[in-house]
Amino acid sequence: MKHASMASRRLPVRSMAFALTLLAGLPALAGEPLWPEPAIVVVTPDLKAPGRQRQRQTAPNFRAPVATVCSDAPRMREVPDPQPPQRARDIPALVGKVGRDKLLREAAPPPPPAPAVAADAMSVTVSGSRADLAMPYAPAPVRQQPATPVTAGVVDDNADFGGFQQFLQRHAEAAQLGRDVSARQRLRVLDAQGRPVPDAEVAVSSANGARMWARTDAGGQAWLHLNAFDDRDSASYRVDVRRDGRQAQVQLRRGQKDALEVRLPAAASPARARLDLVFMVDATGSMGDEIDKLRTSLRDIVRGIEQLPSRPDVCLGLVTYRDRGDEYFVRSWDLTGNVAAFQQVLDGVRAGGGGDMPEAMNEAFDHAVQALAWRGPATTRLLVSLADAPPHMDYPPPHYDQTMLAALGKGIKVFSVAASGQDTTGEIVQRQIAQYTGGRFIFLTYKDASDPGSGPGRETVHDVADYSVDTLDTLVVRLVREELALLPKG
Repeated sequence: MKHASMASRRLPVRSMAFALTLLAGLPALAGEPLWPEPAIVVVTPDLKAPGRQRQRQTAPNFRAPVATVCSDAPRMREVPDPQPPQRARDIPALVGKVGRDKLLREAAPPPPPAPAVAADAMSVTVSGSRADLAMPYAPAPVRQQPATPVTAGVVDDNADFGGFQQFLQRHAEAAQLGRDVSARQRLRVLDAQGRPVPDAEVAVSSANGARMWARTDAGGQAWLHLNAFDDRDSASYRVDVRRDGRQAQVQLRRGQKDALEVRLPAAASPARARLDLVFMVDATGSMGDEIDKLRTSLRDIVRGIEQLPSRPDVCLGLVTYRDRGDEYFVRSWDLTGNVAAFQQVLDGVRAGGGGDMPEAMNEAFDHAVQALAWRGPATTRLLVSLADAPPHMDYPPPHYDQTMLAALGKGIKVFSVAASGQDTTGEIVQRQIAQYTGGRFIFLTYKDASDPGSGPGRETVHDVADYSVDTLDTLVVRLVREELALLPKG
């Protein structure tokens, strides 16, 4: 009886220790790795918001960026449609005015073929299920168009987070898309001298096993959205931060008002900023006029970034996409430091295909985040996404809300650009991606908001307020300059 009594007194101690471990936010399984390999995400229904899927993330859905250099020349990779259609796609009868306008533009006859040009030294890789096939690649020649300024506005939905939440509430379909970002916490990682620590890895863990990952931006900051990965609304979380082998740990309380600061004895940043910049472009038929106008803008963006006072070490990539049944599904040119070769690729982008309102944005976004060779530590990673239509949410996953979690985990900030014709669903998607990853929502503006042919101006059909307007190239270069200016000096 004496031994039994002693054992009975020891049991509550063990139980209390286990409970304290849970309250501290430590993983319930001893020895569970903090930075595990990718695994399946558990999906559970959200009882608080019927119809929305809250997801309890338990392992990362990405691999950390590790590339050390960029390629000398662009190499094209073609991603085939995983489920090729057996017949022509059905065109929905009711698509709304925006959708009808888009279908009319895509139904317009293609321009006459241009003279053939010789293939250059670049090559293409067609990614299949078993092997890759290399073949010569020659960018299609483009029609010469008079240079026309492309104007755009920009809003920062993190700076006006209350306004962004009101935007989501005004559009009921937002509850069926994306993630719950209502519980938001600002994280700042600083070194011993109080300077920001960019590109620090962040792991947030709850006692129930839910986790999220992020990397700090150039200013040492990341936005943590607790409901986006934890469906059980834990009261506290453990936050682990590491950079260059140095690690720190703090506790985060749900609902705390002040920013969470972590001090990390990090190594000095490189003398020259490193920038990975990828453009992701909807290349369906309705984007023809936009691509003709934007081609010059994109080239001016590249030129402007090259000439920034910080003289960043720039690598450039491109992803274009269409839809099922088109000439191609998704194409990409991996990150390269050869600016002249990249501009040649950019000059060859042509619009075609399409046929219904949504396009293969989900698949292109996933490919851009997961398949491109983003460079590793101490790199600023930006993705500029240009689209005039929402993604196909009726296609199998991955969907954009899963990929934006991976983008944050890899430290990829997204600037979403809405072209003419983008509908409300597309605006919701583009703004969610930009807000979650810490980027901005950009939208093309016109003299007459409802008529893209009216020329450049200040008007827009999008649900925004208090925005500034500039030419698109000036605007994007300014945002990149501001981002790089956040990096600590020396």
